[in-house]
Amino acid sequence: MEVQETAVQTDRIFTVPNILSMARLAGVPIFLWLILWPEFGGPNHDLWALGLLAFSGVSDYLDGKLARRWNQISSLGRLLDPAADRLYILATLVGLTWREILPLWLTGLILARELMLLVMVWVLDRRGYAPPEVNFLGKAATFNLMYAFPLLLLSDGSGWIATISAVLGWAFAGWGTALYWWAGMLYVVQVRRILSADSAAD
Repeated sequence: MEVQETAVQTDRIFTVPNILSMARLAGVPIFLWLILWPEFGGPNHDLWALGLLAFSGVSDYLDGKLARRWNQISSLGRLLDPAADRLYILATLVGLTWREILPLWLTGLILARELMLLVMVWVLDRRGYAPPEVNFLGKAATFNLMYAFPLLLLSDGSGWIATISAVLGWAFAGWGTALYWWAGMLYVVQVRRILSADSAAD
């Protein structure tokens, strides 16, 4: 999705971009069930899980485009979009780590970044500030990870498709994790500037 830097243009809840984000959120528990079911003796539903991830990626792109084109940028949309991104990343991390496709150290690295941002949001909230908008670097990091996860899921098999998926998946995972932390550090710098300006005003 494009970063929504334009001012809020509607207070409506049921806009097309918001409905797409809601659908993505509703798909999170379904995706987690699909990816974990084989671990509990159920049938393999990896193709359905991949389809759901693909839908998430397409809808993530479309909701920003449509919000801008149809002047439907909203406060709710600014909350739903990053929430859906983070929940999909969290669900995928849980599923792939449980199935031992992702190593614990990579999962820990991504979760540590999320924890750092939660602390920053909490600090801003205590000072009465809303979280800063998602920047382009953060969206690029999310896109890399959203490409990496389905490829790594495909790599959990044999044959040339699994081999190519593993190479591409780990490449996207490496870039995505690096960009994720870079965007996180920029977020920390932004929060420090806000707090410094607040202290100077006091």
